[in-house]
Amino acid sequence: MAILRTDEVRNMSEDELKEKIRDLKTEIMEERGQIETGGFADNPGRIKEMKRTIARIKTILNERGSE
Repeated sequence: MAILRTDEVRNMSEDELKEKIRDLKTEIMEERGQIETGGFADNPGRIKEMKRTIARIKTILNERGSE
């Protein structure tokens, strides 16, 4: 999944944003599971970027007054 920029997030509907949050959380869980089983992350900075994107989406949802 691509990391979203602020202007892209602002153009999305509330339902789309909540779905993106679920998808990103699932991806983070999969990455961490892969690391825990003795593997290694293909891109170690990806988890950090996914967490930032989730925070960005939640901030915009909060600005809209819904979460």
